[in-house]
Amino acid sequence: MGSSPDTTLPDVTLPDVTVVVAVYNTMPYLTQCLESLVGQSIGRARLEVVAVDDGSTDDSGRELDRFAERYPGTVKVLHQENSGGPAAPSNRALEVATGRFVYFMGSDDYLGEEALERMVAYADEHESDIVVGKMVGAGGRYVHQALYKKNEPHVGFSDSALPFTLANTKLFRRELVEKHKLRFPEDMPVGSDQPFTIEAVVRATRVSVLADYTCYYAVKRGDSSNITYRSDHLARLRCISDIMRHAAALIPAGPERDAVFHRHFLWELAKLVQHDFPALDAGTRREVCAGVAVLADTYLTDGVRDRMDVQRRVRIALAQRGAVEELARSIEDEAAHGTPPILLEDGRAYVCYPGFRDELALPDRVFEILDENAAARLASGTGYLDGEWEQTGHDLAVRLAVRTPVIGDTASLTLRSAAKAMPRSADKPGGRRLPADAELPAEQGETLREPDPDGGGTLLRLTLPLAARRATLGIRVYLVVAGSTYELPVPVRGRPLPLARRWRQTLPHRVSATANGKGRLVVTTAPLWEPSSGTLKRVRRILSRVKRKLSR
Repeated sequence: MGSSPDTTLPDVTLPDVTVVVAVYNTMPYLTQCLESLVGQSIGRARLEVVAVDDGSTDDSGRELDRFAERYPGTVKVLHQENSGGPAAPSNRALEVATGRFVYFMGSDDYLGEEALERMVAYADEHESDIVVGKMVGAGGRYVHQALYKKNEPHVGFSDSALPFTLANTKLFRRELVEKHKLRFPEDMPVGSDQPFTIEAVVRATRVSVLADYTCYYAVKRGDSSNITYRSDHLARLRCISDIMRHAAALIPAGPERDAVFHRHFLWELAKLVQHDFPALDAGTRREVCAGVAVLADTYLTDGVRDRMDVQRRVRIALAQRGAVEELARSIEDEAAHGTPPILLEDGRAYVCYPGFRDELALPDRVFEILDENAAARLASGTGYLDGEWEQTGHDLAVRLAVRTPVIGDTASLTLRSAAKAMPRSADKPGGRRLPADAELPAEQGETLREPDPDGGGTLLRLTLPLAARRATLGIRVYLVVAGSTYELPVPVRGRPLPLARRWRQTLPHRVSATANGKGRLVVTTAPLWEPSSGTLKRVRRILSRVKRKLSR
């Protein structure tokens, strides 16, 4: 009996992952991007690259065609008229994608060699709908790193730093994308990836983080021409409003929504009222504040507000109140003069920005330092004023005066010397918040406190007795603010220091008050020679030889 004809369909193997690349004028960065894709360890048989040229006017289109010709079956190129943003080309690529997963990347960025292989394997292992691979900045670009502390098979908005990683540079299961018809809004010049990513996370069964390998390198171009860096305030405000409305429709009020909106108030909205706000024309300033006010009235819960640092909290509150001029003055004053005075009162600390306890009647809590590290703020207004030597017989001391930006209940402020260096990890940006169980150096004299004549701070004065021993003492300010103790080194900002002194004792010492390599005040005592070391005898022998030579 003859065999029946084989009616089995041919085995067509689909790629594991389709990488979508929206391209507009990104040469020469595009070449590195494409090379990082075709060189992936996952292999070209498991890879599909769909690149859409969005009407480039440089050599980007020709470079794409060159790679498509060189890697047929792997690199697919589509050309279209310019659409004004990455959303339309990304949507067009999704229509032709065939991979089990889809991955989006910027055409000026590049991947680690094993990125796709590792992310696909991780998704398969944990049955993940989304995998967030570790992303770092290159060329000076900032990328938030809190999400990448360790591998996490399952994360959400409220239990991780995922809200601060809403770019679409992630591995998405294509079945999820198509089931919910996820696409990018094409009317948003910036942030069009956020609605896509937020909805994908909400719809996903499992979101995983792969943190033990650097998958993605986000490049900041030398000309800073990334679209994020060149959009105007009102366009960004409109896009943020669209993103927040979309998120609110997907996420019920509560911790998950607050976690997402904390990011938007802290980052996107706060950036609208930062250093460049005062330079805007009056009409634009009013429109920005009005737009911020609408979003704050609708979405700024007490939980979101209290998680913000005091600077951004105050600026959002001033915009919400419509205090346009006070907001501009607050930004300008801080840029010109540093941190405003910090009022200590009844165990609380308030930063005295414009609007504090005036006719605007904003709540004190807006200005209060809550659960934030205020070391940088305190250090920015702390500095050395003057000093002089004081000698009585053989006893020597140095009298020092230091200014700090704290006013009010200043009894907790002390000026002390510490022999140990500050830990390198805690030595920036100028001070540190001490652990609750930290032991402070002993006081070596009484700290005298008096108001700074300008009313913006407190002068601390200390007479420090010096022992005749080898020592290097860092001069530090210690203060308690909002229940936390801070240690601040004393910077020297161009003022003359006391001259070095020679201590007249049986064993002479050299004593100096100087700025160290970081510009911070230190007092050093050191013997001119060590009796037990034989240094003095060697010096005498050398002088004797010189004397004999001169007498010949």
